[in-house]
Amino acid sequence: MNILEKIIARKKIEVLESKKEKSFSDLEKEIYFSKSTHSLAKALRAATNPQIISEFKRKSPSKGIINDQVSPEVVTRDYVNAGAVALSVLTDTDFFGGSFNDFRKAREANPSIPMLRKDFIVDEYQLFEAKAIGADVILLIAACLTPQAVAFLSHRAHELGLDVLLEVHNEEELLETLNDSVDIVGVNNRNLKTFETAIETSVALSSLIPDSFVKISESGLKDAETIIRLYQNGYKGFLIGETFMKTVNPGAALADLQKDITQHSNLNPLFL
Repeated sequence: MNILEKIIARKKIEVLESKKEKSFSDLEKEIYFSKSTHSLAKALRAATNPQIISEFKRKSPSKGIINDQVSPEVVTRDYVNAGAVALSVLTDTDFFGGSFNDFRKAREANPSIPMLRKDFIVDEYQLFEAKAIGADVILLIAACLTPQAVAFLSHRAHELGLDVLLEVHNEEELLETLNDSVDIVGVNNRNLKTFETAIETSVALSSLIPDSFVKISESGLKDAETIIRLYQNGYKGFLIGETFMKTVNPGAALADLQKDITQHSNLNPLFL
């Protein structure tokens, strides 16, 4: 059993346990459930330069502890001040050290920016959880869902007013799972089975994603040159977590990258 299979097996048990603690109707009574959402897809479509989706992530199965010395409200507020277009907050506890508490603190500190619940969605119940904690976007990972499940969950997410980010790792996943209820296609440059990263994954898949979908690139993004190259290949957003979180001040790391992107773009005649 690879790490992804272990995560999904645990997640299914976790969902069953959560359903015993809170019903769908209980989640619908939560304060954020009835509030309007902020569309990440619209924000990215309107952008005229590369946009960074900054992630709060304490640890990962491949890297272990990345940064457990910072608080979600401080880091995410710094991200927003440094120009992040959206925030991603891990809510998986067992493998990534995240929690609903982390998400809520980030939400309270940043009420007006799109926020992605970063987790492994395997059940409709988790969509209601996402809405209840104030999420605007949910993640559907093609590698751990059938095409039928992606279609059902993306449609239900839309009914709840949530944007849908479909994450793919290869051409097969893209062609099998892409549907009209998806708003954003995220190409993950990290193979979730081996955890190796390759930026060429985003380059190769770019032309296969119809222009009707917003494109973002995920994982292995560390420098302005790579981001500008991918922007020229049609990617509007770039989800970055570890690169920032492994520093003492993640917000400052984002600010530095933003400056580098501006400088490189000004020197690159093909940027515009």
